[in-house]
Amino acid sequence: MPNAKVLSEKKAVVDALTERLKGSAAGVLVNYSGISVADDTALRRKLREAGVEYTVVKNTLLRFAINNVGYEALDGKLSGTTSIATSAEDPVAPARILKEYADKLPKFELKGGFMDGEIMSVEEVEALASIPAIPVLRAQVLGTMLAPITSLAVVLKAIAEKNGAPAAEEAAAE
Repeated sequence: MPNAKVLSEKKAVVDALTERLKGSAAGVLVNYSGISVADDTALRRKLREAGVEYTVVKNTLLRFAINNVGYEALDGKLSGTTSIATSAEDPVAPARILKEYADKLPKFELKGGFMDGEIMSVEEVEALASIPAIPVLRAQVLGTMLAPITSLAVVLKAIAEKNGAPAAEEAAAE
């Protein structure tokens, strides 16, 4: 039987994982077997740049943390080598980056995930990964909002030029 010190260290790890899961917008579980050191280093760098926390964790400790949060449906995914990527800010980032690596590396595979308190299957994680990053989405929305205004300006300028009004550039030059 483990001594009290080992048990308290494991309890601290479970408590930290529980708090991390509670504070996460989304998370993805992966089987990281077969990844080379170079690929793992590149993966961790890319995740860190995206604000994603990535950890290799013992299945038993993760199981306790998952059960503390109410994600018991993920228990069946906790076999073999497991790592977890979570993000408090961008719920799409862990899925997008890990899916990219799962497509490149044959043994690196997605196991499942969660988002906003809901459990996601591998298929749902892959679908989430296809959503563009938040800055791209913001640019698309802004472009959509500006398109009618730009079109209106072009039409008004054409009408003004047709009616003989000097173009704005010519009026400014005078």
